[in-house]
Amino acid sequence: MLQGLLVLERPLVFFDTETTGINSRADRIVEIACVKIHPDGRREAWVRRFHPGIPIPPAATAIHGISDADVASAPRFRETAAELAAFLEGCDLAGYNIVGLDLPVLRTEFLRAGIPFDISDRRLVDAQRIFFSREPRHLAAAARFYCQAEHDGAHGALADAEMTLRVLAGQLVRYAELPHTVAELHDQFCAGLDQDLDPEGRFRLVNGEPTVNFGKNRGRLLKDISREEPGFLRWIIKGDFSESVKAIAKKFLPEGG
Repeated sequence: MLQGLLVLERPLVFFDTETTGINSRADRIVEIACVKIHPDGRREAWVRRFHPGIPIPPAATAIHGISDADVASAPRFRETAAELAAFLEGCDLAGYNIVGLDLPVLRTEFLRAGIPFDISDRRLVDAQRIFFSREPRHLAAAARFYCQAEHDGAHGALADAEMTLRVLAGQLVRYAELPHTVAELHDQFCAGLDQDLDPEGRFRLVNGEPTVNFGKNRGRLLKDISREEPGFLRWIIKGDFSESVKAIAKKFLPEGG
């Protein structure tokens, strides 16, 4: 569907999650669906449901239709985290509002599972950001606008991922000025966004600059901390922080530490 519209240098995975809520640090994934598009056009799908380890609120069930009973015998995320990480290895990521919810909640789940999941070298394509920059609406409206289709499967993870794929294809056809490479789409619509650099949110990109997001140094640029107060970075590296947080601190620690 994307052949001839988007240049892929490596596989691009469209993914969508259904969760217990919208707090990316506290809520859990109950379903995830991934559709991998290879540069040669081949497609693969990876779909799983999980027992979230906490009750699914009725308000969440009302949206995605998944109840506690539906996942009572499902595995926990950590049981298949390594398999999912392998499926996503070496891939760029795409979806609808993945920057706002799906990617943060996924990174937090990998952190809980103890599975490294680095996104620093991955390019992101968020069809919602393209859509909102042109025609502010939700995914169902995007489906009608770009695909002339009703999104009957709304809020089912696989249906949402598949529809997002169709929407992006429609956007690339409709807007001739849009870039046709993943790298350029990332740079135009997703690069430099204010977003957490680590799953815990200890560091954050603000206007494209890595920034401290906790404690007395909240809001300070890491490059300034590196120059003016490297002891703060050493404290993080030796302290009770996750390996992903320590890795970022190490990057900014001056040579010789």
